[in-house]
Amino acid sequence: MMRIRHLYISPGHNYFGHQGQPPDHHPVVECDQIECVAGRGITGDRFFDYKPDYKGQITFFSWEVFQALLRELNLSPDTPPSATRRNVITEGMDLNALIGREFELQGVRFAGVEECRPCFWMNEAFGHPQAEAWLKGRGGLRARIISSGWLRKMV
Repeated sequence: MMRIRHLYISPGHNYFGHQGQPPDHHPVVECDQIECVAGRGITGDRFFDYKPDYKGQITFFSWEVFQALLRELNLSPDTPPSATRRNVITEGMDLNALIGREFELQGVRFAGVEECRPCFWMNEAFGHPQAEAWLKGRGGLRARIISSGWLRKMV
């Protein structure tokens, strides 16, 4: 059973579209709940209404992968999961198994589209030169929102 450990939104892009430029400094805001709007994204997030039928209306990342990343790269245990820049940190689900499938979480329906491929910015976000390489194949899940509703943190 999938649990939600953390929920995040960010009003602006720190890395996306900043190739060859320094990152921006928009905050990542942890929320107790987020509103998912079918076909549009998460209310208040940088990708809300980004493009019609955008493949990354919501993003997921595995708590288990995050813990392994901290351990294997010897990162500080104080590193926040918000460094992943993903919206939903889940526990208990193989996110790669959801690629190409519809799934439901807390009554909200999603379509898993593709892996959230890590980029070179991950090295900066985690302060480690191997973060991007380590995350290949386990960078999370991009999904479309099929039905509107609320997701709530369940720790």
